[in-house]
Amino acid sequence: AMASAPPPAMATATAVALVLLLSSVAVVTVVAKECTNVPTQLSSHTVRARLQSTPGAEEWRWRELFHDHLNPTDESAWMDLLPLAGSTTAAAAAEEFDWAMLYRTLKGGVGSSAAQAGATPSSSSFLVEASLHDVRLDPGDEVYGRAQQTNLEYLLLLDVDRLVWSFRRQAGLPAPGAPYGGWEGAVVELRGHFVGHYLSAAAKMWASTHNGTLAGKMSAVVDALHACQQAPANGGTGYLSAFPAEFFDRFEAIQPVWAPYYTIHKIMQGLLDQYMVAGNGKALAMVVAMAGYFGERVRSVIQRHSIERHWTSLNEETGGMNDVLYQLYAITNDQRHLVLAHLFDKPCFLGLLAVQADSLSDFHANTHIPIVVGGQMRYEVTGDPLYKEIATFFMDVVNSSHTYATGGTSVSEFWFDPKRLAETLTTENEESCTTYNMLKVSRHLFRWTKEIAYADYYERALINGVLSIQRGRDPGVMIYMLPQGPGRSKAVSYHGWGTQYDSFWCCYGTGIESFSKLGDSIYFEEKGGKPALYIVQYIPSTFNWRSVGLTVTQQVKPLSSSDQNLQVSLSISTNGQYATVNVRIPSWASPNGAKATLNDKDLQMASPGTFLSVTKQWGSGDHLTLQLPISLRTEAIKDDRPEYATLQAVLFGPFLLAGLTTGDWDAKAGGAAVSEWITPVPASYNSQLVTLTQESGGSTLVLSLLSTAKATSLTMQPRPEGGGTDAAVHATFRLVPQGQGAPPMGERRHTTNGTAATATPASALIEPFDMPGMAITNNLTLSAEKGPSSLFNVVPGLDGAPGSVSLELAARPGCFLVTAGAKANVQGGCGGGTGFSPQAASFIRAEPLRRYHPISFAAKGARRGFLLEPLFTLRDEFYTVYFNFGA
Repeated sequence: AMASAPPPAMATATAVALVLLLSSVAVVTVVAKECTNVPTQLSSHTVRARLQSTPGAEEWRWRELFHDHLNPTDESAWMDLLPLAGSTTAAAAAEEFDWAMLYRTLKGGVGSSAAQAGATPSSSSFLVEASLHDVRLDPGDEVYGRAQQTNLEYLLLLDVDRLVWSFRRQAGLPAPGAPYGGWEGAVVELRGHFVGHYLSAAAKMWASTHNGTLAGKMSAVVDALHACQQAPANGGTGYLSAFPAEFFDRFEAIQPVWAPYYTIHKIMQGLLDQYMVAGNGKALAMVVAMAGYFGERVRSVIQRHSIERHWTSLNEETGGMNDVLYQLYAITNDQRHLVLAHLFDKPCFLGLLAVQADSLSDFHANTHIPIVVGGQMRYEVTGDPLYKEIATFFMDVVNSSHTYATGGTSVSEFWFDPKRLAETLTTENEESCTTYNMLKVSRHLFRWTKEIAYADYYERALINGVLSIQRGRDPGVMIYMLPQGPGRSKAVSYHGWGTQYDSFWCCYGTGIESFSKLGDSIYFEEKGGKPALYIVQYIPSTFNWRSVGLTVTQQVKPLSSSDQNLQVSLSISTNGQYATVNVRIPSWASPNGAKATLNDKDLQMASPGTFLSVTKQWGSGDHLTLQLPISLRTEAIKDDRPEYATLQAVLFGPFLLAGLTTGDWDAKAGGAAVSEWITPVPASYNSQLVTLTQESGGSTLVLSLLSTAKATSLTMQPRPEGGGTDAAVHATFRLVPQGQGAPPMGERRHTTNGTAATATPASALIEPFDMPGMAITNNLTLSAEKGPSSLFNVVPGLDGAPGSVSLELAARPGCFLVTAGAKANVQGGCGGGTGFSPQAASFIRAEPLRRYHPISFAAKGARRGFLLEPLFTLRDEFYTVYFNFGA
């Protein structure tokens, strides 16, 4: 699909770019380039191919714009002036060749003193992120604080010698220990990439915690890599990698190799973060040396072959090479770094976005999102507005046509047809790396524009797409993909959960970074004569605003489904400083009931989707509070075909709610308001939960419900380990007392003389944990009708054991639930009957294996009820994200 016409701003920027190109070069031969995911791959059905075919009259203007950006941008034109290999003047020209001078001449001033000084006409208006050194997450917070701590524990588990083993082996140095496995294995071509991520994550985690042990580990890794770079095997060239330089020979020859520049980007970025965040000066020198080495390689390819060879090679995944080089240029002001960064802007891809062509289909998502991020850095360091417009259009396209309700994107790592997501729901949705990189895109856009929509997107993707990839409190257990298909599980997919030492997928690298920088997008500062602070995310934390001398402590009351208000408290302490504090009012907040107070006095509340701004001279005890109504809503899947209009997800503010259901995703709302068929689960219900156990053959068995679309059965299963599993869900029941004053199941009350007496038997419904509103009947089926056939009498255990209980079928006095051993169906048995055993009819009431999350809802399905809980809290449970509302 392609937009009908570019907006005026885009057309103007395009015209300027073309004028610069045509005024600098007398003759330009335009040859359209095909963008692919690997250099040998070609396609013929995308908009790129269609635009290269004979156009109609109305397409001529688009075709001209498309070709000039596709070939590949103006950089290709000046690089085409280089002599080709074999030219009689090639050697002499190479000696006199000055890339920077030629580039400045042809560009007519880009790369001038303003850019060299790191200042651009627009940079003064950018928001500045708060330093991670000045932000501290609340360690008692059960969401963000806990996630950060789990990640810190993992970073501390990793061993320095094992991390750098392949680097040392490549450099010919002694390599004690053994390498890690998975993608860091000794023969895996992508080895070394995770080490770069580790350096970035460790720098940001150290800034966030100042953990001394971690500081020692990351310094040791930098020292080890420095020794590798200086080793005789690398000949003082600046080369640093865990694999031999021969990989780049293959890359340049357009031969199969697994993304060597992708790994180099991670290493360079990790070292640069060690310099920028952790203050390690040695790391900066190492990055500069690497840039020098790879700059010479690129220059050699262009001089020996042509710019065409270089552009073709960029169809292999190169990560964010342009991004890290623009960052490096902002530090060094070395024109060579700027030019090299330009040479890693994949022009055929950015050219499509420059002419506002929605042609993401069939592109490998995580190959190309970092290129856009690099384009954003190009805008920041050069001020070229075209790259701001490219990023804006890209974000709009992804968000409107290729994004799931989680905020994530991609299926099996690729984008497919826009607004056709209904048929992509599977286990292989939302590669975690893509979420990590899309957060970067939205964060840049927010810093430039202060638009709430980008902050809202960031919040949704962070909660649902980042927090969801950790497996609870298990350090180093993360996922690659986040399934969106009905009845799927994070644990059951192509990759499933990773392991601490034998996975190291790309998503492990971005994962440890994401959890190390949870504090980096909460607070932003606006520089200038009138200081202003933007509080953008609601995360319990403290921020030391050093430039103003002001401290903000943010507390967030834990949310629950019953109390549907997000309540935020901001304590501000300073010595009479005058400043503006802006607090985001999310677009999801309802204006009805929204409230803000300053020192207990009501403020005029801002509308959802804007900022609440307070400008004053702040004192030492100022207190700003917000009450933001948070409600349920549904959101249709991004698919514009009428037959999928009823496929919708359920959200509670920014929280995506997943249904713990594998076979019933028909909602049958019947046009009713969401609140009429989805109701909060009261916190008191947790006190009615129970797991019923029996001892058998030295092992513990638990009563479990196995339910399919065709049958329901109660069985005894081995007690599962942990509470985040489907087995734990099926072994947890809610015993719902019936009648006024009914005591809890099997409770033994004490008389006035202190002797124990059993309470009067109570009648109760047995409700499966994940099927609220449903009850097990005396016939061991499920029913939504609560008649006598659904009642059980809870009586002291027939075996006489202390604390045991038996479940009598109320409609059949003298008959009880009776087990027949592991994995055998539970039946109704009557006392005195053949084979009846009191022990088989007695259970021990144990602590429930699963409890309701505070944000839990009961929903009515077409055939049965189901439980909705936040996706990020789930571990191994099977769940459904999208429901059919038309059933």
